Amino acid sequence: MSDLNGGSPMEVLGEGWSAMVGDYAMAGGWSRGGEALVVGDAEGGVYAFDGESGETAWERRGVHDGGVLSVAVHPKGSVIATAGQDGRVLLWNADEGQVTRAIDVGSSWVEKVAWSQDGQRLAASCSRQVCVYDVDGAEVWRSDDHPSTVSALAWSRRGELATACYGRVSFLGAATGKARQTLEWQGSLVSMVLSPDGDIVACGSQDNSVHFWRRSTGQDSEMWGYPAKPSALAFDDSGTVLATGGGASVTVWSFRKKGPEGTRPGVLAFHEQPISTLAFAPGAMRLASGGRDGAVVVWMLKVTGRGRPVGAEDLGAPVAQLYWRPDGRALAALDARGGVTVWKIGQESGRIRRPRQEQGLSTGGN
Repeated sequence: MSDLNGGSPMEVLGEGWSAMVGDYAMAGGWSRGGEALVVGDAEGGVYAFDGESGETAWERRGVHDGGVLSVAVHPKGSVIATAGQDGRVLLWNADEGQVTRAIDVGSSWVEKVAWSQDGQRLAASCSRQVCVYDVDGAEVWRSDDHPSTVSALAWSRRGELATACYGRVSFLGAATGKARQTLEWQGSLVSMVLSPDGDIVACGSQDNSVHFWRRSTGQDSEMWGYPAKPSALAFDDSGTVLATGGGASVTVWSFRKKGPEGTRPGVLAFHEQPISTLAFAPGAMRLASGGRDGAVVVWMLKVTGRGRPVGAEDLGAPVAQLYWRPDGRALAALDARGGVTVWKIGQESGRIRRPRQEQGLSTGGN
């Protein structure tokens, strides 16, 4: 790993801290408004670190048999939900690290958990079903079987839960689970993100494309030409640009005016291996990308999708996840060795070397 204490003052990624968990750092999130960073690992352990110093606040090893798969922090930051291969969801007190409720969801892995934006509902995916619970862990409803394993979950501001699987995206009412809208696509959808207003749905597909719908008009389009499946997707907070993985470069599509149909995307070239995770800073055109090459890069973007790197570090292991602190003034990275790295965020730097050629990506409407 690069020496965090020797960083240039011209780089955005400033001096921070690092720590280790027991195994592959799978997922995490900032609790209590950024006062603590919670991490779950492949050994089934859950850890909390002080957000400023990196000191261990608490650790609980082996709480999920087979490993942690997903972590979700309640919007108020005081409750944490973890899910794992043991078919359970655990609710935690973020301050004390105590389990307040253990939920047996099913016999299969619970791959995804997500809190609704108002914090009133928690969704969990288990094989072909989705289950929704209230804040205390009581079951509110359970869906019928989807056509295949649910690959992604996302809550909209409209009080709906979006689910993705083979062949479709479904929008379900938060209170009842009743289907409100179904968007069909003949292919295996592996990732999903909603625009902040909930109107645009973008999904990465197994066929190395990104498909998106505009719910208000029913129009859909496809972006193709990726060398690999786009498993990492991220919208900025304004919904103007969509960053996508699917190769060693980050491809950024602009939705301003009549885009992205008929436009060329911005291509951000720095990584030497495929992108594994993407995250926009809150309220800013500042994007963090992590790759299988171990690199973490911070980019400043324009509304056109073009951008430039303003900070980079090498973790020495594939990057699993990136999390911006809620105030945007720190960035956390989790890696495959069990590393947890946090940088304080400074001012924009000058350009960073190693440009690469643009990929030949294009869009098409249906």
